[in-house]
Amino acid sequence: MLPSPRTTTAAALLAGVLVAALTACAGGESRPAPSRTEAAAPTEPGRAEPSPGLPGMPPVLDPKDIYAADRAGKLAPAVKDFPSRVYVPNTGSHTVSVIDPSTYKVIETIPVGNQPQHVVPSWDMKTLWVNNNLGDSLTAIDPATGKTGRTVEVSDPYNLYFTPNGKYAVVMASMDRELVFRDPKTMDRAKAVPVSCAGVNHADFTADGRYFIVSCEFSGELLKVDTEKMKVVGQQKLPMQGAMPQDVKLSPDGKTFYIADMMAHGMWVLDAEKFTTPKLLPTGKGCHGLYISRDSRRMYITNRDEGSVSVFDFAADKLTEKWLLPDGGSPDMGGVSADGKVLWLSGRYDAEVYAIDTTSGKQLARIPVGSGPHGLAVYPQPGRYSLGHTGVFR
Repeated sequence: MLPSPRTTTAAALLAGVLVAALTACAGGESRPAPSRTEAAAPTEPGRAEPSPGLPGMPPVLDPKDIYAADRAGKLAPAVKDFPSRVYVPNTGSHTVSVIDPSTYKVIETIPVGNQPQHVVPSWDMKTLWVNNNLGDSLTAIDPATGKTGRTVEVSDPYNLYFTPNGKYAVVMASMDRELVFRDPKTMDRAKAVPVSCAGVNHADFTADGRYFIVSCEFSGELLKVDTEKMKVVGQQKLPMQGAMPQDVKLSPDGKTFYIADMMAHGMWVLDAEKFTTPKLLPTGKGCHGLYISRDSRRMYITNRDEGSVSVFDFAADKLTEKWLLPDGGSPDMGGVSADGKVLWLSGRYDAEVYAIDTTSGKQLARIPVGSGPHGLAVYPQPGRYSLGHTGVFR
């Protein structure tokens, strides 16, 4: 899952971390409420609460659950007629495998650019962007037809996010050592923010949208970025030698960030408001991806290097189950089906995709795909708008 080197320094760094980068995850703590710049006005029952946060961001539906719009089957008008598909970027094959989830079969293989890392839903949810990392480009897929559209030249697009107000796309340019804010439709560059950490790769936004946390996998650091100012306002080293943070996810109540760490083998638990030193919650070897259930009660955590999925209960604030894949595997990135019944995950080292029953943890299917499957997107999914990655919806 490594991006390409851009400079001699970056190449040396990548060589030094190559073995470690193919394994990794860690843990943390604390739950104070996110900061608010103004008090929210009273609202009528059942109506959205005005957002006191990032200007232009859609109102928060439920201050106690930022994923309230992501309930099972609650598809937005923009996506309700899209065919249900699983899009799998194969980094080693330079293709996207398209799976029909009703049959568990690959129905098409789409050639794309060099080393596609993630398939990312656009903010308005009408386009899927394939991040061709070594190809320095983004390829658009129309989820209504499954056909590819334009390919846009973009330097080092390891991962892609969107600000909660839809104003900017944010490219995680890992080896360029930049966060690049771009027009969300044309992908024209608006502002490049240099970073001093190595390997920016994953992120998530606070409930009010004013900040986002970025993981830096190669230097074991976290960044706090002001969304509106497009500026790094905080940075910290994780409290473990060799830490390698990966996926980032905000808790439903908006008080805590969880950061998977594949070398710490668990999640860092970070106070979303204070950005103080996080604490580690061990989950399993190679902790990597984090996915919220449709009822916002649980989080599915992939442990890539032991072939398992840990289940975290938000109300109990603890791990409650661990599902082991039969015959092992390398569960990496993915998403939850629109009805919430199936967790779809790429098998990073095994050229396969896993479909897992979210009630029992039973493996439903194991589907051969291309080489090096990574950030697969289940689409469509419920929600009002996309924050990017493999599908983070609010």
